[in-house]
Amino acid sequence: MQHQPSCPWVGTNPAMIEYHDTEWGVPVHEDRKLFEFITLDAFQAGLSWSCILNKRDNFREALDGFDPSLIARYDDAKIASLLANPGIIRNRAKIKAAINNARVFLAIQEAQGSFDTYIWSFVGHQPIVNAWTELSQIPVSSPESDAMSRDLKKRGMSFVGTTICYAFMQAAGMVNDHLVSCHRYHSLQSAQMG
Repeated sequence: MQHQPSCPWVGTNPAMIEYHDTEWGVPVHEDRKLFEFITLDAFQAGLSWSCILNKRDNFREALDGFDPSLIARYDDAKIASLLANPGIIRNRAKIKAAINNARVFLAIQEAQGSFDTYIWSFVGHQPIVNAWTELSQIPVSSPESDAMSRDLKKRGMSFVGTTICYAFMQAAGMVNDHLVSCHRYHSLQSAQMG
């Protein structure tokens, strides 16, 4: 069976292919999944996405399935055990940010009814559909990610710069940045039209 054309960044890593073909760019509206993506994107800062993807199951286990209400209550002993866990990114600043961001996430949920309602407001509750033909055209930030970053920082989140916010938007399907030549570009389009 011939593999349909994908975005060039995917490469040959089976985890990356699976992620690209089933998740990247698919609109996410489930709060815990949104928290997972924003947390993983924060851990990715300065690293490759494939590095994070290869450790994703370890993160899921170490961080209680990305349950923000549990993560928000992590204490020094839990931080120490995470720093000793070779299966995840052992960066104290990022681990502390995940705990702090969980608390902010819960506050947003409480204030807005859901994180989904809040975060999708930055794109008018509708995915932004781009039409890139080259990888070099895909931006690392946008006016929407700038606004999201500013607002999340104002609310107290960290590791949410505009580039991280834009990567999150791509992952959560708030923006379709598949190249037009990619087989996922049109299938996501038709799913949204349907």
